[in-house]
Amino acid sequence: MNPFFRGALLLSTAALAGESLEFLINIVLARELGEHNFGLYMAILPTLVFVVVLSSLELQVSVSKMVAEREQSEHISLVSIALKLAIIVAVTCLIAAFFVLPNLSVLNNYHPLVRWMLVLLIPIVTFSSVARGYFVGAQHTKKIAVINLMKRGAQLTFLYGVFQLFQFQSQTAIFVALGTVVLSEILVLFYMGTAFTLHMNKLRKQPQKEVENKEIYQSLLAVSLPTTGLRVFHAITFAVKPFLITTALSKAGLMESMALIQYGKLAGVAFTIGFFPAFIAHSLLTVMVPLVSSGYSKGDFHSLAKMLRQAMGVTLAYGLPVVMVFYFWAEPMTDLFFEHSPASGYLTLLVPYFLFHYFAIPMQAYLIGIGLVREAFMHSVWSTGVSFLLMFTLGSLPSLQMDGIIIGMNVGAVLLTLMHYLTITEKLNLTLYLTQKKAA
Repeated sequence: MNPFFRGALLLSTAALAGESLEFLINIVLARELGEHNFGLYMAILPTLVFVVVLSSLELQVSVSKMVAEREQSEHISLVSIALKLAIIVAVTCLIAAFFVLPNLSVLNNYHPLVRWMLVLLIPIVTFSSVARGYFVGAQHTKKIAVINLMKRGAQLTFLYGVFQLFQFQSQTAIFVALGTVVLSEILVLFYMGTAFTLHMNKLRKQPQKEVENKEIYQSLLAVSLPTTGLRVFHAITFAVKPFLITTALSKAGLMESMALIQYGKLAGVAFTIGFFPAFIAHSLLTVMVPLVSSGYSKGDFHSLAKMLRQAMGVTLAYGLPVVMVFYFWAEPMTDLFFEHSPASGYLTLLVPYFLFHYFAIPMQAYLIGIGLVREAFMHSVWSTGVSFLLMFTLGSLPSLQMDGIIIGMNVGAVLLTLMHYLTITEKLNLTLYLTQKKAA
C-alpha cells in the first residue's frame, strides 16, 4: 500500500473513532447544558479556536513540510530551531493575552475564570504544534492517530464524569465544559512530549548535520505566517459568524434569545452531524501536505496528479453517499440532540455546503504543499465575502430567515471549492478532468 493510502486509512480509522466521541460529547453537552447554555457554549468556541490558531502559528504545517523535505540527519537542528521559535511565539501570545482577554467584551457573559483558562491553553497549544508537526512530517501516523483518539476520549470521560457527579449553575457549567477541552489538551501534550523526547534521544545517537539557523527560521516563517494568516482569517470569520447570523435573524423579526437558540441548533446540531464525515478530509489533508511538498520539491508532477485524482475519488466515494443520508434521514439524526428540532431542516438544506467542504479541505493541502498559500487565502477572502453578504441580506428577510443564511453558506462553499480546483489544475498543467494537458 502506498504512503498516501496507508497514512490516510490509519488516520481516517482513528479519526472515525474520535469524531464518534465528538458526536457523543455534543449530545452530552446539549442535554446537560440545555438549549440556552448550549447556544452560549457554541458561541464561545470560535474565540477559543482563535486563541489556538494564534498560539500555534501553524507550526504543525511548517514543521511537517520541512521535515518531509529534509534528510533525517538534519532533524535535530530543525526541531531545536522550531522549539526556540515556539518559545518566542508562546511568550508573545501570553503577553498579548494578559492585555487583551480581560477587556474582551465577548467573554462578559461567561465565568471570570474562562479568560485565564484561555491563557493556560496558549503554551500547551504552541509546544504541541511542534511535536505534532514533526510526527506528521516524519510520517509517524500511528502517533497522530493515538493523539487524535486520546484527545476526544479524555474530553468525553472528563465531561461525563463531572456532570454525573456534580450539579452546576449556568456559568459554572459552561466553564466546566470548556475546562474539559483544556484538560484533554494537557493530556495530549504529556503524551506527545514523552514520545517526542524519546524519539529525539534516539536520533541523537545517529550522525547529525548542523543547518543554518537563519535559513530554517526563514523557511518556517515562510510557511507559518501565510498559513497562520489563512487560519486567522478563518478563525475571525468563525468568530464573527454567530453575531452575523443572530443579527440577521433579529432583523428578520426573531427575538435575540430565540436567534441565539437557533444558532445553537445550527452550529451544535446540524454542523456537528454534517462535519462528522469531514474526519476523512482532514486525514487526507494531514497526510497530503508533506507528501505533496516532497513531490513538488522533486518536480514529480505525475505523482502529484495521480495523488490528486486519488484524493478526489476518495472524497466522491464517501461524500456523495453521506450527504444523501443527511438528506433523507435528517430528522432521526437531529432528534438525538433535541426532539422535533428545526435543525433537521437546516441539515437538509446544508447538503451542498458539506459536500463541497469535503472537497475543499484536501485541495487546501495541495495549495499549501505547492506553495500557493497566498492564493488559498485570497480564495477564502472572496468566497467568505460573497457568503457573508448573502447570509446577511437573505437572512434578514422575514420570508427566509435561517433558510437565507444557509443559501449564503452554500454559495460560499461552492465558490471556494471551484477556485481551489481551477488554481491547482492550472499550476499542475492539468485539464479539468485531471489529465495532463498536451504540449502545444
